Amino acid sequence: MTNIFGIDEKILALAAQAESECTEVFAEIDRIAEINGQKVLKAFIDNRVSEGCLKGTTGYGYGDIGRDTADKVYAQALGGEDAIVRHTFVNGTHALSTALFGILRPDDMLCFLTGAPYDTLEGVVGKEGDTGCGSLRDFGVKSSIVELKEDGTPDLEAIAMAAKDAKVGYIQRSRGYSLRPSFTVDVIASVIKVAKDANPDIIILTDNCYGEFVEEKEPLAVGADLIVGSLIKNPGGGIASTGGYICGRADLVEKCADRLTCVGMGKEVGCSLNMNREILLGFFLCPQTVANALKTSVFACRLFEKMGYKTLPESSEKRTDIIASILLKNEKNLTAFCKGIQKGSPVDSYVTPEAWDMPGYESKVIMAAGAFTMGASIELSADAPIREPYAVWLQGGITYPSGKTGIMLAAQEMLNEGNIKL
Repeated sequence: MTNIFGIDEKILALAAQAESECTEVFAEIDRIAEINGQKVLKAFIDNRVSEGCLKGTTGYGYGDIGRDTADKVYAQALGGEDAIVRHTFVNGTHALSTALFGILRPDDMLCFLTGAPYDTLEGVVGKEGDTGCGSLRDFGVKSSIVELKEDGTPDLEAIAMAAKDAKVGYIQRSRGYSLRPSFTVDVIASVIKVAKDANPDIIILTDNCYGEFVEEKEPLAVGADLIVGSLIKNPGGGIASTGGYICGRADLVEKCADRLTCVGMGKEVGCSLNMNREILLGFFLCPQTVANALKTSVFACRLFEKMGYKTLPESSEKRTDIIASILLKNEKNLTAFCKGIQKGSPVDSYVTPEAWDMPGYESKVIMAAGAFTMGASIELSADAPIREPYAVWLQGGITYPSGKTGIMLAAQEMLNEGNIKL
């Protein structure tokens, strides 16, 4: 193994063993990437993507062929009737908020079917005692949470009861800052079936962040009505510099578009500026980029398992998103790991990450992300709230060789600071 970075020989030896033990998992990742790559290519061909689609518009954006074609490509590849793909979504939470405000009305019930949502969504839903902030609660939308079972799996019996009174059932595919398992499409299918058996009219919205093209199917294929995600995660392929998408039932996408712009204008307005090329190229590259991120994640888990740390998921487990958690046991290990990831980044490798009070989070958060796009979690990054069990959440890696190097440098930094012995 090449050693340009002066990594300790013991780490290199462990890394070589870890990589060799990932061969079968890597082959499965490549198989799925080929299927999804063909799916995306066919969507480009069927929807007649042309050079003109790569150009942008200004002003009102009327007749923006690139914007409208990107919507069609996303819809076909992800299995929806329609989609709205826009650079004006500032992040995944914004896209989710737009979808929720688009389909919910006063006195409706929003039921979180897979436990409490990601921290950043708490303000959108509204906290008890907060008034006048424009949350869903402010507009008279009620909410409830079906807690997960002790093993972190959905409580299907409780979901059946709660779904009866719900207008929208919300599923979060990825784990967020929790240690529960991320939910495979098969698990999501079982949740949807139980909810729709109890209430055929329930609208199922799935937060699909971090999950696009990890499996052969998306949640729309098993009964979800809407899926929502961020372009600086999987679907942007490391190319899109901002944006998000909402995809699914055409009538619901239209309501969401009216919320994003205004009623009566919906998808017909909104200039794309110079973003169409980024959005389309990123989506085209997405299946392979996701495969690189998955290989980086699997390698990281196997290496740190061999060093004695618990990982979630384990390196041999089936993946449904690009996130892995490594339980590093204490704050020193966690901080050193993030420093190592930063040192192996192509951008800002010389800076030192420190924990800070990040908006939307209750605990201080440390983040390592030397990315070409700020906050892009399809690029190799690591972040963690400074709280027990001192788990770091690792995601991304737009190329496997650079991702693997970043992981080895994280181990090296822990060794340099005397936190581990090999």
